[in-house]
Amino acid sequence: MSYLIDTITFLWFITDHAGLSSHAENLIQQPDNPIYLSVGSVWEMSIKVSLNRLEMPTPFNEFVDSQLIENRIALLPIRTDHTAKLISLPFHHQDPFDRLLVAQALHEGYTLISKDEVFDEYGVNREW
Repeated sequence: MSYLIDTITFLWFITDHAGLSSHAENLIQQPDNPIYLSVGSVWEMSIKVSLNRLEMPTPFNEFVDSQLIENRIALLPIRTDHTAKLISLPFHHQDPFDRLLVAQALHEGYTLISKDEVFDEYGVNREW
């Protein structure tokens, strides 16, 4: 099974944050589980850094790239078929980054690793 992690899950995982569930951590650490981070999450983090709502210990691109390599997390690009999936999604909430993750997870058949229960309303498979 392949997994897509949301932005906060990625940040909590790489910082050993206490908010990360042990189940989520175990899923991400399993060597047989392909783990993906959406380019949308990278975009979201860059916006938060630019607004001084998120700090990185080293330059943004160096830090994110090194964490992806170190933790064997692959980047999931944003493709037109992902954005087309957005058209049919209901508006259970307005966060465009979260909606993109739902569209990508549904289209690719990935399970989303996230604490956010609103994803359940979209019918996406979610683990926490």
